[in-house]
Amino acid sequence: MPVFAANLTMMFNEWPFLDRFDAAADAGFCAVEYLFPYEATPQAIAERLARNKLQQALFNLPPGDWAAGERGIAALPGRFDELKSDVDRALTYAAATDAKRLHLMAGLADPRDEVAMSCYQQSVTYAAGRLAEKGIDLVIEPINSRNMPGYYLNDFNLAETLLTKLALPNLKLQFDIYHRQIMHGDVAIALRRLIPMIGHIQIASVPSRQEPDGEELNYPYLFEELDRLGYDGFVGCEYNPRAGTLDGLGWFKPFARS
Repeated sequence: MPVFAANLTMMFNEWPFLDRFDAAADAGFCAVEYLFPYEATPQAIAERLARNKLQQALFNLPPGDWAAGERGIAALPGRFDELKSDVDRALTYAAATDAKRLHLMAGLADPRDEVAMSCYQQSVTYAAGRLAEKGIDLVIEPINSRNMPGYYLNDFNLAETLLTKLALPNLKLQFDIYHRQIMHGDVAIALRRLIPMIGHIQIASVPSRQEPDGEELNYPYLFEELDRLGYDGFVGCEYNPRAGTLDGLGWFKPFARS
């Protein structure tokens, strides 16, 4: 049975950030993820995780200047020293929260640009090496161009090529089913083929990016497929509730922690 992680950036927004941990646990989740933890202290997050017996499934390394429109810096020239500092900062939070996987965002760049490609490979290799020292996986995620125009890693084939080329044991694919369906479709076959590379999965309905209970995808089938494939990682619920978070958790009731 999949182990679902509530995404506290998109879900439980009715509560302040730290209170979302309590709300997710009360709703039956045993794990959480979010984009960025950096506005709270590592100690405060660790306390909420421990209090609620929650596992930290995933969070992102710092993305550059998010408010100014940056979506990562890994593929951007001239930002490598900043990236190295960001890795140190993220590892501080990972140590406090016992996170075992972190996501490195690529940034806005042309995937055909050889300079961007070189920067990205250097950044991924460095970050994966530093995380490996702490027993942590690094994941990279293809993101569709409709939601994030201009994002460097906008193709699953590009991600697969990079993972194969670098062949780093702790470098994995973050397989967001929502993004996959928009970019390529063929979700179940892709899961079967890429499962050895996958380190984290995320879900949402397509096209609305809401609860995984309708629209284009048959999620009950895909959840069963993950069991058939022996996937034992987390499934992050990275969706926008169509109404209140709790009102939309009917799909989750069979999986909730009692």
